[in-house]
Amino acid sequence: MASTQEKATHCCIPKTNDDIKNNNKAPPPPPPPASSTKVLQNWSVALVSGSNPSEDTISKRASMATLIRPVEPISDPPATNTTTSKGISIMPRAQTSHPLDPLSAAEISVAVATVRAAGKTPEVRDSMRFIEVALVEPEKHVVALADAYFFPPFQPSLLPRTKGGPVIPSKLPPRQARLVVYNKRSNETSIWIVELSEVHAATRGGHHRGKAISSKVVPDVQPPMDAMEYAECEAVVKDFPPFREAMKKRGIEDMDLVMVDPWCVGYHSDADAPTRRLAKPLIFCRTESDCPIENGYARPVEGIHVLVDMQNMVVIEFEDRKLVPLPPADPLRNYTAGETRGGVDRSDVKPLQIIQPEGPSFRVSGNFVEWQKWNFRIGFTPREGLVIYSVAYVDGSRGRRPIAHRLSFVEMVVPYGDPNEPHYRKNAFDAGE
Repeated sequence: MASTQEKATHCCIPKTNDDIKNNNKAPPPPPPPASSTKVLQNWSVALVSGSNPSEDTISKRASMATLIRPVEPISDPPATNTTTSKGISIMPRAQTSHPLDPLSAAEISVAVATVRAAGKTPEVRDSMRFIEVALVEPEKHVVALADAYFFPPFQPSLLPRTKGGPVIPSKLPPRQARLVVYNKRSNETSIWIVELSEVHAATRGGHHRGKAISSKVVPDVQPPMDAMEYAECEAVVKDFPPFREAMKKRGIEDMDLVMVDPWCVGYHSDADAPTRRLAKPLIFCRTESDCPIENGYARPVEGIHVLVDMQNMVVIEFEDRKLVPLPPADPLRNYTAGETRGGVDRSDVKPLQIIQPEGPSFRVSGNFVEWQKWNFRIGFTPREGLVIYSVAYVDGSRGRRPIAHRLSFVEMVVPYGDPNEPHYRKNAFDAGE
């Protein structure tokens, strides 16, 4: 997203802690005379005195609408403040990104580089592993004001109310990123907040700058494992001689057929304490190493116990507890035509066609979705997955009526229901385990 110093909104009215409780019942109070309106340089809330309730409401709304212009393309020259005849600061360029837009690739790169540069020593910087980089979602009143601005024509019904009258902010607050960082050297987990004060697309040759505004070490926790750790753990287990011998007993000598899935150990006893970064991998075996869509999960390898120290990448416990034969190769294991390897494809499935000859009934622009009279924004978080923001209903002449600020499924638990080792330890809580 562009710099908040350079890419700024035209005037809008922010809300206080008295968020819009009856937003769909009545329009907000009219703005005060320009001579008494305070122009804010941020989205903090201030009170304005001097509003005259006796003045015509319609003319007031028209005056406010002139302060909020449609979104314009970003131009390269730097933005400068101008002053209207009424003395109200107007930013000459509109904000072209919504505060809830996902972090861009440039913003993620800047956030990571900012945290890495903040490391005290080269050893600390080299040991950093970035587990999660996510947008710090703006406060509710910021989102409400951005929605009022981003939905032409200007929607007075979306403006929040304040006890003392409206205020006029001149720019959006800086975007922020939240980073979960694991230090492999110290086995510490830390949370960082980075302000993305100036981030432009690399193709424009712009500045890349961020500012670490807070950091803290969170004791006695382990963050999720990353893709690099998964690959390292698989290589360590496959190279472990007792493991190779155990697989040979099961008729498997080609390690390219073996799949090692590192799973978090959970917290079942003090031995599993989060001061240790541990994994108990689950083992599977494919039947063909040259099949790109081979369903290896159809052939689990049972009876092998492995415990891996993920910080130091060593096998610390191994036991071949029970020789369980591998499931036989199933020619229909992949359920795809042409990949049945001697099986017979189903011939009784009739064609299914879903078409819209006149095009889709919805419109998508960035992360904004319109469907019939509904519109909303979509986003994702590492823990929740899909998140739906700013759900609203377009109610004819009443305009856009807010329905929900934020909707998500916080967590999903998958109970496997098998009391035997290792299945009782399976804790598929996604990122929330």
